[in-house]
Amino acid sequence: MKSEKRIVLAYSGGLDTSIILKWLQENYKAEVICYTADIGQEIDKKKIISNAKKLGVKNIIIRDLKNIFIKDYVFPMLRGHAVYEGVYLLGTSIARPLIAKDQIKVAKKYKAYAVSHGSTGKGNDQVRFELGYHYFGPKIKIIAPWRIWKLKSRTDLINYAKKNKISIPKDKKGAPPFSVDDNLFHTSTEGKVLENPKNSAPELIFQRTVSPEKAPNKPTFVSINFKNGDPIGVNGKKLTPAKLLEKLNQLAGKNGIGRVDLVENRFLGIKSRGVYETPGGTLLIYAHRAIETVTLDKETMHKKENIMSRYAELIYNGYWYSKERFKLQKIVDLKKNKVNGTVKLKLYKGNIIIVSRQTKSSAYSLRKVSFEENKTFNKSNVERFINFHKKKLSS
Repeated sequence: MKSEKRIVLAYSGGLDTSIILKWLQENYKAEVICYTADIGQEIDKKKIISNAKKLGVKNIIIRDLKNIFIKDYVFPMLRGHAVYEGVYLLGTSIARPLIAKDQIKVAKKYKAYAVSHGSTGKGNDQVRFELGYHYFGPKIKIIAPWRIWKLKSRTDLINYAKKNKISIPKDKKGAPPFSVDDNLFHTSTEGKVLENPKNSAPELIFQRTVSPEKAPNKPTFVSINFKNGDPIGVNGKKLTPAKLLEKLNQLAGKNGIGRVDLVENRFLGIKSRGVYETPGGTLLIYAHRAIETVTLDKETMHKKENIMSRYAELIYNGYWYSKERFKLQKIVDLKKNKVNGTVKLKLYKGNIIIVSRQTKSSAYSLRKVSFEENKTFNKSNVERFINFHKKKLSS
């Protein structure tokens, strides 16, 4: 008899989520619906459907969220210049809130009583997913296999897969793969030799950037056009958010830009080592900072700078839908309507050089800053200004 109970599983079609799919079927008397969010990761839709069908799944849902992801999640984050612990551009962190929101939407549509994800019991993603699930579907049950099953290691998973005839992918050297997460914004790689921070990252793990040594010997020039704080075009050509980032990923990647090797502090208190590639995103954050320097006043810029660390931490910890993040976003977006113009960059062997900033904004005054004598800036007021702050220094 067909079960009326349903579970919606966040399913990639890979090893981990295929094992979780089988495990859910074995341990819960419910129909499992496979849900995949296409946010620009390397995706083989035929393989996802085929792998799910092999395990008896009838409902396989693949949703194209690329433009929503970039426009409504990545761009607002970039406006805040969010960088975690000085280097991480939060590529995985910013994707989870959208996936959680849309997965709950699917669960409600199919009247599922539960949702499930493949995040490990030591990682940050379980927090990010589950805070999102709670925000949009507080009454929907959450099943987190890694916290409750008896499979404790990668080796256990592989043995389980062999027992249940689930195909095991191989890396370029024929071994089980690294742990990889990717989307249109970034790629992260963890596990295996990377777990020991004394080991250098092997070149074979990099998927979207060449090494700076192998980058072209001639620089590449690119102009990024901004309107109301968001990028809207490349080299004067207007593009959708997804196409814009695809273009910048290609240009930055071939010039060896966007690699980060980080030992980070996870939300749960564990230190972990990961290698990240965020080529187009690295260009965007450089360019956005550059255009703001000539379009925003000092007070607005410094307000944003003062909250950046906390804003980034909230995203990293899964608090995208929190009242605090919403409040900080309002500060981030103060006067974003003034952030218009074009930034030209030179890309060369892993480096980004700002060539020019062009805007019609009045925040930057060439007349005031000029070393030529002019009447737009009263230098006689400077002495009073300094004397005022001398008194403040001793008060």
